[in-house]
Amino acid sequence: MRKVDVVVVGAGPAGLSLARSLAGSGLSLAVIEPQPLAALAEPAFDGREIALTHASRQIMRSMGLWQRIDPGEISPLRSAKVMNGSSPFALGFAAQGEGVEELGWLIPNHLIRRAAWEAVQGQAGLELLDGRSVTAVDAGDAFTTVTLSDGSQLGARLVVAADSRFSATRRMMGIGAQMRDFGKSMLVCRMQCERPHEHAAWEWFGYERTLAMLPLPGNQASAVITLPPQQLQQLLAMDEVAFGRTVSGFFEHRLGEMTQVGTRHAYPLVGVYAHRFVGRRYALIGDAAVGMHPVTAHGFNLGLQSQQRLARLVLEAVRGGGDIGADGLLANYQRGHRLATRPLYEATNAIAGLYNDSRLPARLLRGAALRAAQGVVPFRKLIAGHLTQARA
Repeated sequence: MRKVDVVVVGAGPAGLSLARSLAGSGLSLAVIEPQPLAALAEPAFDGREIALTHASRQIMRSMGLWQRIDPGEISPLRSAKVMNGSSPFALGFAAQGEGVEELGWLIPNHLIRRAAWEAVQGQAGLELLDGRSVTAVDAGDAFTTVTLSDGSQLGARLVVAADSRFSATRRMMGIGAQMRDFGKSMLVCRMQCERPHEHAAWEWFGYERTLAMLPLPGNQASAVITLPPQQLQQLLAMDEVAFGRTVSGFFEHRLGEMTQVGTRHAYPLVGVYAHRFVGRRYALIGDAAVGMHPVTAHGFNLGLQSQQRLARLVLEAVRGGGDIGADGLLANYQRGHRLATRPLYEATNAIAGLYNDSRLPARLLRGAALRAAQGVVPFRKLIAGHLTQARA
């Protein structure tokens, strides 16, 4: 059995970001990933556009990721509007009103994945074990043993799971999770807009469906449509002309006629919150710890924060000659990340539940909630602060 300092399970953006954050520490790292190297180097377009806060941009810059993304692919978010059914009232936020040039930025998910991959190339002390998965995790006092699908074993002072919200290693460690299946799926597709979107994002809670429009470069936008899976299948089966006509109608032609310019992708909506973020010489980051409903657009932002929070504690231990897998260190990580994520996770689920309820009492409460949020200045500022996250 070979031994390394840190094993990272999952070479997605969260796992690779942690590896990058530990660069120059002198630690030896092994990243385990079932996908082949070619898929990691050139990730396929998956339709997802990631909304990044100011804090996330700062984190990505510090790791050298932001600089690797073509500026022409980055779309600034200058205003956001939340609408409720047919009500003419809307809760709005504008960058100028919040004292910033942009509320945030939108970047295609596959480009973030590619930037993270490029950033770790040639990193001293880092080894990527592709085409392999973890089949067993055995936690010990001095190190944790990870068994791989090829039969090999690795011992590590710390094992970090970044293997999705349905983490297999989380279950191997006996850590359960609170899962909320919203019973709906999300369809995403790039559309060309007839009218300028002016870099405004919309969240539109209808009584039959939830819609979002995310502004992209070239007057394109990502249409995000949430429906029960059966209804979503009907959209997926349409030809491009019928699909464009239907989506334009969903948005009441507010951006004129919209035509499909990208591929359609569908994802089930399931929220996940792990019962614990740590075990013996083991920690969860990214979606393995907290898998958010996309309504507040904070999923990847929280993932970036989780790896940064853990990396800071690990680097502090290295500088002080301490144990990077110590119970106290991991307890500090768990405490900090739970405090940072639990309120937002619960609030997001409450919002998703309320605004996907088409019954009359919920309709009345929805309108009242938006008006209250707009009218109570401190509350509106709090929401705006969560949107922008001006500091890491």
